[in-house]
Amino acid sequence: MKFKHLQSLIQDLEHFRKPRMELEQYPTAAELATCMMFTSKETGDIEDKVVVDLGCGCGTLAISAILLGASYVIGVEIDSGAIEVALENCEGFEDLYLDMIQCNLANIAGLRLKADTVVMNPPFGTKTEGADMEFLKCAFQVAETAVYSLHKRSTREYIRKFAMTKLKAVSAKVVAEMQYELPISYKKLHKLKSVDIEVDMWRFEVPKSAN
Repeated sequence: MKFKHLQSLIQDLEHFRKPRMELEQYPTAAELATCMMFTSKETGDIEDKVVVDLGCGCGTLAISAILLGASYVIGVEIDSGAIEVALENCEGFEDLYLDMIQCNLANIAGLRLKADTVVMNPPFGTKTEGADMEFLKCAFQVAETAVYSLHKRSTREYIRKFAMTKLKAVSAKVVAEMQYELPISYKKLHKLKSVDIEVDMWRFEVPKSAN
């Protein structure tokens, strides 16, 4: 599947009907999601792999993983409304199956959930300080090989230090620089004049000891 084909397939996926500000529920734009998932596929971390979309929202990254040949995909999401939309989005494709788990981060460890690869678009930590790091810690518990995640570029050095020293990552690399465009309705979540947010796409290699 080519880049533009995937982008066209996920372009019209439905987003959050009633976004919850406390969860920083932002829609993942089709172009950004396509870039993220194609990059992870080209690295060998999607096709024929078990993939978990952590905080999957309405399923954009998870559905993309399935379309790119993942052997099994699980979406983890706390919000029942988002899960409903994600499952409805799946119905728009023939023979597309997405397994969903409604769960918060605190309960992930008890599930003993494991995957080759974790993909996620976590909260930036704007509403709940440290939320982005909690997602990253959880992702390291689940992934056996790699974690792909989006984070604000302004936190780049902190993210790198946290991953390498606290999480003992084998590697932490920015594999793409992107612009995250929030719909105008989300602007009030941020004290910014622009709705364009500079973000880094990271690939973290997980240490064997993390599992």
